[in-house]
Amino acid sequence: MSTRSFAAFAAALLASVPAFAATPSGVTAIVGATIFDGTGTAPYAGTVTLFGDRILAVGPSVKPPRGAKIVDARGKALLPGFFDVHTHWTPAGLPGTTPQIANAYVKLGVTTVNDFNDQPESFAPRREWLSQLASPHVLFAARISTPGGHGADWADEATTIAITTPEGGRAAIRSLIPYKPDLIKVFNDGWRYGTMPNNNNVNENALAAVVVEAHKQNWPVLTHTVTVERGLEAARAGVDSLAHGLQDRKLTADEVAAIRKSGMAMAPTLAVYEPVKPGQPARAADDPRLAVGRARFATAFYNVKTLHDAGVPIALGTDAGMPGTPHGSSSLHEMELLVQAGLTPTDALLSGTSVSAHLMRVDQDRGTIAAGKRADIVLVDGTPWAKISDVFKTWQVYIDGRLVSGAGAPALPALNRTDRLPSVTVPALVDDFERPDGRSGLDTLRITDPDGGLDRSIEVAEVITREGGGHALSMTAKMSQKANPYAGVVLPLTRGSIKPVNLSHYQGVRFEIRGKGSYRLRLNGLDGSWSAPVTVTGEWQGITIPFASLRPAGGEEQAAAKTGWTGDGITQIEVGGNGPAGERIWMMLDNVTLY
Repeated sequence: MSTRSFAAFAAALLASVPAFAATPSGVTAIVGATIFDGTGTAPYAGTVTLFGDRILAVGPSVKPPRGAKIVDARGKALLPGFFDVHTHWTPAGLPGTTPQIANAYVKLGVTTVNDFNDQPESFAPRREWLSQLASPHVLFAARISTPGGHGADWADEATTIAITTPEGGRAAIRSLIPYKPDLIKVFNDGWRYGTMPNNNNVNENALAAVVVEAHKQNWPVLTHTVTVERGLEAARAGVDSLAHGLQDRKLTADEVAAIRKSGMAMAPTLAVYEPVKPGQPARAADDPRLAVGRARFATAFYNVKTLHDAGVPIALGTDAGMPGTPHGSSSLHEMELLVQAGLTPTDALLSGTSVSAHLMRVDQDRGTIAAGKRADIVLVDGTPWAKISDVFKTWQVYIDGRLVSGAGAPALPALNRTDRLPSVTVPALVDDFERPDGRSGLDTLRITDPDGGLDRSIEVAEVITREGGGHALSMTAKMSQKANPYAGVVLPLTRGSIKPVNLSHYQGVRFEIRGKGSYRLRLNGLDGSWSAPVTVTGEWQGITIPFASLRPAGGEEQAAAKTGWTGDGITQIEVGGNGPAGERIWMMLDNVTLY
């Protein structure tokens, strides 16, 4: 920032202080720290002043203004908050609930993350929830794959849009505009590491169309890419960054040059691929899977170092939330692994700050310590540019200029100490399938729920005209070739199934149904799932299911049911059925109400 622009910025900030204030009260001055500013400049001793959510001034000669709150940071290192471009805030992660995931990042100075986990319907309610927490800034990714592709092998199309053509890719991006995602993730690579059958790949021309259309919205595009050939396709398509390292073989010099010329970055997510992760027990030396994993990991190390040395930007990403890759600590461990791969500690710190911010097109707002930038700051004991493990020695963390963790920090907000939002209530009518916009009676997006895997049941659900007038939901499915195949329809009780609902003032569920197959009603919630059988014939009939008749759903859901049925913490009503493998089932559903 030039002297003139800095002076204008400082004047604007201080002008916002009430005129009756003799000094700029509200200014925090962090003095005596050694500043790693993320620009590539060597660390230097200096002072950083904060006002509101912004850095007011930084430098070796900055003086704290009169009345400023002084933070004595002598002996500490001051860095931009860390930035993880690849996480999954999934209930299966460690931790697995939103406030606790936020706590894990805040505690260790990770102040911005990308989340690749949830459906776009959840973005608005999740943004609202996060605004009430001490939390990192969370940038939400909308997901695109292809039929039979990775990411489309378990998710519904509300979560992962499947495309095959450029026209489909462009339409997918346009459909996402109302949800305002921060980035796009495309699963363009179906390689499953040589240990299981491969998924399908997204066509290169479809990927290129997605990139062009996404860039019109200023949305970066990251790809799930783990092989060299698919990585080269991503580079030709104009992808902003690979979201994983390349592991199937070593890159050639020409391939490295092509990736460098394209301007594409890489976030190698070494933490998720480490063969034996921190805290895991040792594996037998003769374990063949361990040998394969180590070979892939060595290839990933080689390609990361080779690309970095060629000038390809290396960002910090972890795939946190996946098995053995906990939130928070994995982001710091990723920097250790980058150093093990051959980057310097300084390089690793730049990956975790300014490089990631630049990749995500927010580098004018964060990623470096500079006047006018967002005041996301981490202070640690030690000198992490010399010894990267010092990043774990967190002393204080500031997000938006507020001290949120570490020495002298206030208690976390009350919502950070819970595992859910307060429950809400909903009206009795869940869905009569009459809204012209295709949404439920509760203004939520219906979800199809076929079984997962490479061979999935093929399900089609649509609202049709009901004989005699009105409308009903029609669902048909060709069952997959597996034991006990399944297809169903989910009615979220709140948008994105984020806010839980208390149904304790109702006695049960009523609906009308006809069809062919073996069906069940399920109520899904934060503490498990409960279900009851539904007898279905080819003729319409009214069904009443008292909550008292519900039982914990079988298998994993039963184990997850932490309590008996209370009616609280419920997020979805689901109706689905099973049928013989390879055959068809069908269902028509109407007038789903609570009573």
